[in-house]
Amino acid sequence: MSTSPAIINPQSSGLLKGLGLFDSTTLVMGSMIGSGVFIVAADVGRQVKSPGLFFLTWLISGLMTIIAAISYGELAGMMPQAGGQYVYLREAFGPLFGFLYGWTLFLVIQTGTVAAVAVAFGKFLGVFVPWVSAKTILLNLGTLAVFGHAIAFTISSQQLVAILVVFFLSVLNIFGLRVGAGVQNVFTVLKVGALIGVVGLGIWWAFSHPVLASSVQGFWQGAHWDIATLTMVSVALVGPLFSSDAWNNVTFTGSEVINPKRNLPLALFLGTTTVCVVYFACNWAYYRALPFFGVAQGGLLELGIQHAAEDRVATAAVQAMLGGRGAGLMAVAIMVSTFGCVNGLVLAGARVYYAMAKDGLFFSSVGKVHSKYHTPAISLMVSAVWAAILTLTGGYNELLDYVIFAVVLFYILTIAGIFRLRRTRAEAPRPYRAWGYPVLPLLYIAFASFVELALLTHKTLRSFAGLSIVAIGIPVYYFWRRRGIRGEASERAGGAGRE
Repeated sequence: MSTSPAIINPQSSGLLKGLGLFDSTTLVMGSMIGSGVFIVAADVGRQVKSPGLFFLTWLISGLMTIIAAISYGELAGMMPQAGGQYVYLREAFGPLFGFLYGWTLFLVIQTGTVAAVAVAFGKFLGVFVPWVSAKTILLNLGTLAVFGHAIAFTISSQQLVAILVVFFLSVLNIFGLRVGAGVQNVFTVLKVGALIGVVGLGIWWAFSHPVLASSVQGFWQGAHWDIATLTMVSVALVGPLFSSDAWNNVTFTGSEVINPKRNLPLALFLGTTTVCVVYFACNWAYYRALPFFGVAQGGLLELGIQHAAEDRVATAAVQAMLGGRGAGLMAVAIMVSTFGCVNGLVLAGARVYYAMAKDGLFFSSVGKVHSKYHTPAISLMVSAVWAAILTLTGGYNELLDYVIFAVVLFYILTIAGIFRLRRTRAEAPRPYRAWGYPVLPLLYIAFASFVELALLTHKTLRSFAGLSIVAIGIPVYYFWRRRGIRGEASERAGGAGRE
């Protein structure tokens, strides 16, 4: 484990450098690996309808993630500041674009993911403690209509556990960067080990069990290699892309990374490449243990990957290989994975809201740092409160669906920012230049744009709803900007009066 000491400047009360290369890499990997890799394979299988397209979807998702990460490396080395992607968009396109990203991140992307992953922790804790369940309602707070959907505000024992996890990790991260990084290191090592264990089981199983004939015969079923097939795969990318998302979180901690000009680009590449390879291998293990094609009713093997019970494909695969004890083992693995993921998201996200507050675009108190521990304590607690509220809606997964279009749009804009900054700031130091520029960044922008088009045509309502969430941020931006100008004017007037 890394024990990099925090580099303290006694003249500063700001954030401290304390993340080494290992810490940064585990933050990339730990933030990526949550609960998605264990469950989204079922939905992908139902959408693409063939093993060949299933694997193609995971391959494209991995390549897109790695290309984006190595492209971001240039920006991370150029601007190693707290806020990361928020700063890149601000510098490339102006403060409005940076704010819209930070606004959406706070409103639902980061906090909504924290809520969803924390509830997943509670869900799998229920395997061992039956009282922890979505059906154990402790309090009913009524319903609220959101985008035409009635969302019930309840507090179940499962949600209570999720809220406790969020607040526990948020408070823990107040007590120093090394505390949060230490938790991240331990849980990332454990959950990567668990995924490698699943792959190892798949290899062991493959030696004595041939691939099922139905999976081989229908390997490219429904693949016509035309626009319709490409569109189908693009829409199915939603699950894999979000299973691989949050890799950019390490950029949020840019000002706290030791030797960031080297370590940030390297951590982005090492972390995303490792996780994407392991994800592909895990899905191969699922394919070797279970029939790909399944029916909606039946036993473990009849359900297959496409209709695994509650979409728990990883659990079904390990059960097929190890029997009844497989469910318990996977529940522990997913609890470890989700706990570590929440920690990484909590640690990193608070740095964006801190950076926004320093720019006068969020509550000024959020921009303050704890005098003893040098962590954005208020930012950590504000984001924890909002994430806790989202757990109570029971509808945060749907809210995340609404912003899929916006999230990919921000990735496209950020990578486009590389081209803009190379023109507008040609003389700026670039310790690392995006590998494969301009081909790979352009390839990402082109394919991601096609994914956006596919989402607009196949998930029109939710895509526009996501854009609405972003658009609401425009008047909010001008409110904060005007508020900041008034505050500065008041301070100048007060200073003149004292003189």
